[in-house]
Amino acid sequence: MSTTKPLTTAVLVQPGEFEAHKHWYPKALNATIHPMINFFLNLSQERIITRYCHMHPQVNKEKLQEILSYKSKYFVWAGADLLNVTSAGGKRQMVVIENNSCPSGQKSMPLMDDNQEQGSYRLLIERTFKPYLKNLRSTVKGGLAVIYDKNPMETSGYAEVIADVMGEPVYYVSFYKDDKDPAVRFDNGIMHVRNEEGEFIPIRAAFRYLTQKPWNRLPLHSKTRILNPTIACLAGGRNKMVAAKAYDIFNTELEPNGLKINTPETIWDVSKNEIPLWVKKMGGHAVIKVPYSNAGQGVYTIVSQEELDKFMEMEFDYDLFIVQSLIGNYNWTSTTASGKLYHVGTIPDQKNHTYVADIRMMVSATDKGIRPLCTYARRSEKPLVDDINDSTNSWEMLGTNLSFKNPDGSWGSDTNRLVLMDRRDFNKLGIGLDDLIEAYIQTVLSMTAIDKMAQALVNKQGKFRMKLFKSLNDDPGLIDEIKVD
Repeated sequence: MSTTKPLTTAVLVQPGEFEAHKHWYPKALNATIHPMINFFLNLSQERIITRYCHMHPQVNKEKLQEILSYKSKYFVWAGADLLNVTSAGGKRQMVVIENNSCPSGQKSMPLMDDNQEQGSYRLLIERTFKPYLKNLRSTVKGGLAVIYDKNPMETSGYAEVIADVMGEPVYYVSFYKDDKDPAVRFDNGIMHVRNEEGEFIPIRAAFRYLTQKPWNRLPLHSKTRILNPTIACLAGGRNKMVAAKAYDIFNTELEPNGLKINTPETIWDVSKNEIPLWVKKMGGHAVIKVPYSNAGQGVYTIVSQEELDKFMEMEFDYDLFIVQSLIGNYNWTSTTASGKLYHVGTIPDQKNHTYVADIRMMVSATDKGIRPLCTYARRSEKPLVDDINDSTNSWEMLGTNLSFKNPDGSWGSDTNRLVLMDRRDFNKLGIGLDDLIEAYIQTVLSMTAIDKMAQALVNKQGKFRMKLFKSLNDDPGLIDEIKVD
């Protein structure tokens, strides 16, 4: 009997196939959106600017208007993860932990309007994906595709909505980083996908949800229009090293205008043997990141010598790391030049436990600038404690990502820690309208910084500037993975 594994093929999705229950977590599908979230998502840009400048008088109103109206070229769909933190003096702020080029979130977002059953899936496709396909070169003929390596609940939803909005079938196909015979390939810069008959069909445009090393199989130079293109990932959407530098460069431009991307103190280009020195400088508490991982993978919180020793025993594919100040409890948080920051956390529960929570703010480029799409929050597994010791597992208290890898390599999600923006969950976060506006503005600032970096990495002929990229991120392990053509 043959044991040959069947070839992966694309599924052809026809218009009219969307069914809401397949594309939301059950608890989100049946939830009622919190009035404050609905109010925030419907606020005009002018009202947001007026309010923000009223609360931050040092901010240049014209500069903020310019940034919120920014026309992204490469990074057109983003989702930032933010922490609600405070200083010892009580100054609260939203801090950007990272910004993602293929963000999840639709399946966790209650409907803004019960009559719009496709929710913000349709918003993204109508106001960002469809306009992104305008002025496609007539030389590229072919169909539309959604390619993914994770999150089929959302990606299949996008395929069905694209079919509806564009009025044509959509090829829906997986494309994993270790596929031996993938159903996606490139020929002369044009994407082709294998259909159920085994034929490779040309694709004129694709919606991409590739989260794992997308640069090792998606070429930087593609005639097929891809949202988001690979350059957005290398410029910071999936590359924390270059993102940190993009934020730093953009902050120099922002500083005279009273604006700033808030981030933990960040040390980049750190070799493994230097890490203990930087952890010591931060008071023995730090976060170490593999710059090219995501979904909570490759992030290590260090609050003790034992956790640092465990990290140093591990082997990695890459040579360079990021070390960031750790935001913890007031009694155990990193010492930085700008002082200590610690988590505001959730409102105490009935056992008086406070949990770390982060907020995901998803935004996209529109003809009116960058607008919010949806938002949700996640909390840690264990509550914050006032005192720690050598046996403390800090990740259980500080890690908020819901994704986890099953033994078979597939991905799962711990939805018990999902905090919805509904009438029941939202109040637990202890945030208000001004915090939501701050989270949105921080997301736009970080997205803009990455898009500007992406533009800097492409020359006038549209070619990737590898020499410049190496000067920013000279990590041989990463450079070897990049598929240029």
